[in-house]
Amino acid sequence: MSDVAARNGSPQTWSELSDDPGPRDACGVFGVWAPGEDVANLTYYGLYALQHRGQEAAGMAVGDGRTVVVFKELGLVAQVFDEVKLSSLSGHVAVGHTRYSTTGSSTWENAQPSYRTARYGGPIALGHNGNLTNIVQLARDLGAGRDRLRATTDSDLITAMLADHPGPTLVDAAMAVLPRLAGAFSLVFSDASTLYAARDAHGIHPLVLGRLAEHPDGAWIVASETAALDIVGATFVREVQPGEMIVIDADGVRSYTFAAANPHGCLFEYVYLARPDTAIAGRSVHATRVDVGRQLAREAPVDADLVIPVPQSGVPAAVGYAEQSGIPFGEGLVKNSYVGRTFIQPSQTIRQRGIRLKLNPLREVIEGRRLVVVDDSIVRGNTQRALVRMLREAGAAEVHIRISSPPVRWPCFYGIDFATRSELIASGAGIEEIRASLGADSLAYVSLDGLTEASHQPAGSLCRACFDGEYPVPLAETDKLGKHRLEESGGARTTAEMIAEAMRREVTLGMNGADPSPDGHDADLAESRPV
Repeated sequence: MSDVAARNGSPQTWSELSDDPGPRDACGVFGVWAPGEDVANLTYYGLYALQHRGQEAAGMAVGDGRTVVVFKELGLVAQVFDEVKLSSLSGHVAVGHTRYSTTGSSTWENAQPSYRTARYGGPIALGHNGNLTNIVQLARDLGAGRDRLRATTDSDLITAMLADHPGPTLVDAAMAVLPRLAGAFSLVFSDASTLYAARDAHGIHPLVLGRLAEHPDGAWIVASETAALDIVGATFVREVQPGEMIVIDADGVRSYTFAAANPHGCLFEYVYLARPDTAIAGRSVHATRVDVGRQLAREAPVDADLVIPVPQSGVPAAVGYAEQSGIPFGEGLVKNSYVGRTFIQPSQTIRQRGIRLKLNPLREVIEGRRLVVVDDSIVRGNTQRALVRMLREAGAAEVHIRISSPPVRWPCFYGIDFATRSELIASGAGIEEIRASLGADSLAYVSLDGLTEASHQPAGSLCRACFDGEYPVPLAETDKLGKHRLEESGGARTTAEMIAEAMRREVTLGMNGADPSPDGHDADLAESRPV
């Protein structure tokens, strides 16, 4: 048995299709400054548009000039908020967040926005997309100054650092703290009256500024993706630049530079993370994915009868592949959009029958045909292995897998939750070995140069570390090990555990994983949680 087959095993179809998570982003962030507008409703719709970036928790903080009210809960945006909850959140400035956890466990306490009361007075609420790479040192440094540190996520740690600064303003605190942060961060934060946004010097994950037209006092939106601007009727103004912080209040938008820009935007945003109706660096994500499919057809042609996508992630690239190759495009797989990570686990009887809860083939479309099956990426390979088996059982004559990204060989330390390197099927196997493990007739990936060309960005301005192992932000060996090393106890050592370990050495922890706001200094906060 090959190492690939031994590592991945041969689980049941349901397990492969439902329990094999693909890459996930850390979070989506949204902020609004709009006097006279219902900012809670705007934030709700903005978060709804960013739901794909995080499905574990949602929350928002709303400021009215004097206080900040935070409401957050585990679940999807539509599950967390309703009209009654939204009507209780009134003000002119808001920060919203959808979370997928990459540091800290998936608990209510670790949901965002995070909150602190600043040493110089006043509330701070913050939402974060990305991952810091120097959190252990930052936690140690902060712990030496404040023994009440209870943060277990890098997002809470940033909030605590801002609150710990003597001020006299949040601008002063941010300009002192932001240059100390290493890694990826797209931040949206606020006090009771002003909206702030900041992006790391490499601009690894997107952050955009928009404006609500015809608003008498000016109304501004900051979001992870341009699609969120479209949803709330805002006009795209520009990207928040790498190394830039913007401040929005009654005086308009002001810009501050806290670090020299060294752009390395995440190439995987184009492949998988961003919505197809989003634009990054002026380039449509959908158009990029279609171009990648065309390039894939040029690089890896095959004689076949039909091109089918893995829905929905493979659709644009499959369209491009079909256009370039001249092979007809068709829908050969039906996806149940309502099967998610919280789906009720089936009984053993159902598992043994291999029920296809997520994807099911259209037998009349694929029977007797030679298929080109297009997907965006392969992580562990379980999903593609199950698909090949299903298609053969449905009568496919041949199954040729085409992937619209290069092999994912390296983990991400900047906010995408890939598998550990030992779990990545491409990290220790060649393409022919992977093909044999999947059971496909052929397998091909688009080249890294081909994907880069489709983004219309120079290679030197992109982070391609998951494909080539070249990390734009230097990583200490402990950071690398902390992300993917398997300990003797049998589990990965998470970043949250490293933070907790650092703080145990130098500070008194309090409640592990608890929300940091109940510290005796937060009289202005009214934080709500449903009963």
